[in-house]
Amino acid sequence: MTSFRYELLATDGTARRGRLHTAHGTVETPAFMPVGTAATVKAMTPDAVRSTGAEIVLGNTYHLMLRPGAERVQRLGGLHKFMNWPGPILTDSGGYQVMSLSQLRKLTEDGVTFQSHVDGSKHHLTPEQAMKIQDQLDATITMCLDECTQLPAPPEAVRKAMELSVRWAQRCRAAFRERPGYALYGIVQGGIDAAMRRESAEALVRIGFDGYAIGGLAVGEGTPLMLATIDATVPHLPTDRPRYLMGVGRPDELVEAVRRGVDQFDCVMPTRSGRTAQAFTRQGVLNLRNARHADDPAPLDPGCACPACTQFSRAYLHHLTKSKEMLGATLLTWHNLQYYQDLMSGLRDAITKGSLAAFAAGFYAAQEAKSDAKEDA
Repeated sequence: MTSFRYELLATDGTARRGRLHTAHGTVETPAFMPVGTAATVKAMTPDAVRSTGAEIVLGNTYHLMLRPGAERVQRLGGLHKFMNWPGPILTDSGGYQVMSLSQLRKLTEDGVTFQSHVDGSKHHLTPEQAMKIQDQLDATITMCLDECTQLPAPPEAVRKAMELSVRWAQRCRAAFRERPGYALYGIVQGGIDAAMRRESAEALVRIGFDGYAIGGLAVGEGTPLMLATIDATVPHLPTDRPRYLMGVGRPDELVEAVRRGVDQFDCVMPTRSGRTAQAFTRQGVLNLRNARHADDPAPLDPGCACPACTQFSRAYLHHLTKSKEMLGATLLTWHNLQYYQDLMSGLRDAITKGSLAAFAAGFYAAQEAKSDAKEDA
């Protein structure tokens, strides 16, 4: 059976072109993982997600443990069968959602007790239980349970969370059930403090993980500080293991993070934007509610091969969004996911050819075209 490993295929400066080998197939990197929070990428069928070029999706441990329950998913054959996605699946640990969504949280050395946002029931999540739940889901890539602090936060709070996350990571490593082709990632914390990020990264490397995530960003610090934190973290991560920037982000942030050596990404932005009439295009972000599109017969993005662009006009997409028709959310979500996958494909090709700087320059030049995302409908 296939062992989990990261294969480095090419570099361009700090940027890496690679391939993940997993129990459920290969993933070309840099890779964007569509978010399938509740075992579905919202508004999309699995075939539609696959058609965009996506090879791996993300599921959410917190949401799935509450509904429908990890035991039920396991009885029904695991998450791959349950959601009809035979390819790799990464599940986040649920730590962020526990901190951000639930009420009456109580954090101790052992774990976190929280009240479900679904029905108010109380649950206790420990590192060991996080490993068990993700095992029951049959996640290809399992994430350690960590504590993520919202920024800004006092340095002492950031340090306390970082050190607790390292101790939890040790427990996750011990509890994780090793299987060929499956992986466990550690999560680097430390806020925007470079020294703390280094300390966290070095501690996780000593424990030893199959991959390393940069967590605790895109939580209010702003893009410049986020990029500076990536710069401070990546040099302390192994070159033979994948690097995953959690919860990021905008297309420009993906380009900049790839330039800094990041291999994996996830974000709700393309799907959430699709449900709110926003479209990412090669000429900037468009708001399809805007009246300027009402009589426009042109395609959404002439350079895109998705159904929204090849089969419908901007005028029709405008009509769907103004009429609140479900098809509008589906088509714009499909387009946004296609745009993100096309962007990652372009980045991979540019790294292979050694032309990443030229690719990035062309990307920014195109994005300077007029965007109407913030204008009134």
